[in-house]
Amino acid sequence: METVWFALVAVLLAGYVVLDGFDIGAGIIHLFVAKTDAERRAVLASIGPVWDGNEVWLLAAGGTLYFAFPALYASSFSGFYLALMIVLWLLILRGISIELRNHIDNPLWHSLWDAGFAFSSILLAIFFGTALGNVVRGVPLDADGYFFLPLWTNFQPGSDAGIIDWYTVLIGVAALAALTMHGALWIQLKNTGEVQKRASRLAYYAWGATRPLSIAITIASFKVQPHLSANFEANPWGIVFPAVALGSFIAIRRLPEAPAFFSSCAFIVSALCSVAFGLYPNVLPSNLDPARSLTVTNAAAPAYGLAVGFYWFIPAMLLALGYSYFVYRHFWGKVDVPST
Repeated sequence: METVWFALVAVLLAGYVVLDGFDIGAGIIHLFVAKTDAERRAVLASIGPVWDGNEVWLLAAGGTLYFAFPALYASSFSGFYLALMIVLWLLILRGISIELRNHIDNPLWHSLWDAGFAFSSILLAIFFGTALGNVVRGVPLDADGYFFLPLWTNFQPGSDAGIIDWYTVLIGVAALAALTMHGALWIQLKNTGEVQKRASRLAYYAWGATRPLSIAITIASFKVQPHLSANFEANPWGIVFPAVALGSFIAIRRLPEAPAFFSSCAFIVSALCSVAFGLYPNVLPSNLDPARSLTVTNAAAPAYGLAVGFYWFIPAMLLALGYSYFVYRHFWGKVDVPST
């Protein structure tokens, strides 16, 4: 049952990155693809009905993590406290930038919140990537399963590393490129005219940047975290995840709008599944002593609670999926924003 919950948490996190990833990407690029106020309103309209619903999946993942792996939740939320507070403030800034922009019809007011939307989106992409890098690299867990990380130390991914080192920054930059591509493909799918053309060009450049960065982080990850190699060698069938990621990534440049966006979704999901497969059974590796790592066994809630919770999880997720399907089905198609 612990493995089932590990898979569920991984799926929820991947779902969040796919769904909220495209509207974070829209924030990253909207100052570049939209030159007029009408065009910027069109970009916001592209994510308007769904952006806040997308963030529900982050809450669902956090709630599931708290229920299924309380030791991991306690350890990571205390050790990454500073980074999590920064992420929280960035999420708040991003939300109010979207909501407050059109409350006053003034160019200066619009520019202020447009800049806030772009700034928070860029930093969120980098911080989420950096967080993933910390999980893959490992943290200095003590005998009680807790740790503390400064923001940075010597910029090296060793046992005395901080939250930021060359490896986690590399993952953060790769996440920025991937979400820029993902958001550009969404804006291309939802818009017409000049906004669509600029988004298409930006998606091409972001795809080009993501390619070498993906290669670099793959090589670096196997070097920094030896457990990845051991897992893939012991379970060769796991190669299906990076294979799907590679095929999906290639397909992005060869398919039209909608299939290209869904290929981007598949690329992100399969890449994150590759990470989860490589880390299993670890949920938070220790870079001091592998024996201190938090795993699906020592970090999980009691078996009875996991079993009972699973039966409640199913109808809850069916409701959430049904709601998401309804919203996206209703919202499908190009946005139509008046020019005035």
